[in-house]
Amino acid sequence: MTFHLAHLSDAHIGPLPVATYRELFSKRITGFTNWNRHRSRIHNMPMLGSIVADLKAHHPDHIAMTGDILNLGLAAEFVTARRWLDSVGTPDEVSFTPGNHDAYTPACTRLLRHTFAPFTSDQPVLEAHFPYMRRRGPVALIGLASGVPTAPFLATGTVGQRQAREFEALLLAAREAGLVRVVLIHHPPWRRGAKPGRHLTDAGRIEAIIARSGAELVLHGHNHRQQVHFMAGPRGPVPCIGVASASAIPGSASHRAAWHMFAIDGTGSDARITAHARGLMAHGAGIGDLGPIDLDPSRGETGVLQADGMI
Repeated sequence: MTFHLAHLSDAHIGPLPVATYRELFSKRITGFTNWNRHRSRIHNMPMLGSIVADLKAHHPDHIAMTGDILNLGLAAEFVTARRWLDSVGTPDEVSFTPGNHDAYTPACTRLLRHTFAPFTSDQPVLEAHFPYMRRRGPVALIGLASGVPTAPFLATGTVGQRQAREFEALLLAAREAGLVRVVLIHHPPWRRGAKPGRHLTDAGRIEAIIARSGAELVLHGHNHRQQVHFMAGPRGPVPCIGVASASAIPGSASHRAAWHMFAIDGTGSDARITAHARGLMAHGAGIGDLGPIDLDPSRGETGVLQADGMI
């Protein structure tokens, strides 16, 4: 039986709640300025609603959301973010990994781990732990947290040694169980996967783990672009697929609001995976079929790196 996995990312929910001067007296002032200058006109909430409605109309078996629901990490944003994620699906139906905007400042860390905990575990937990592994049918969803607080004008991510060590152990355990391993992470997990200042600082460590232990599919967001990249694995290239922001209305065909559906047939490393994109059509013609995503490594990579995510 085919397992259908939907993927969306970078909702960037607006409008921003009212912020106090104290809350903005930090890195948040740069994001606040950026949002009010132009980002609020890029991320459209009716469009986000249309993307979610279209996704749900296709009845996936599970939904992966790879971060950046928030913008500035304000306490009030976490309430809105949780309400929105609940509208996408129940914690049993949705798995979440945080992005840099969800971990915008050090003050966000505790709120993040409490707010999204049910979407990271099948056990009742008060605080999310990363990495995690959730089994759905033949699939092991392995979630990494790459969003960390950074200095102003930076949107880098970091996995860290502890997470990386546990991540490799989960990959090996899932392989032993004959599961199809799908890795969820916000930042592109390979070197030069994003512009300097927006990259994953320890991408080389993740590349080495995938090269040793393998995975069947890696899903990410962050660049606000559809991207196809292939990471080296022990049995051949591992497809690493980025999705556009789920709320973006302007831009090129690879930039506009979209979501991806993955059809997974079989088990373990022998599974066959195909992918399809749906999203905003040209000239504002509504949500429609954007076509298949080519997962054949012999035809190279697609996508661009001029990511313009708000810092």
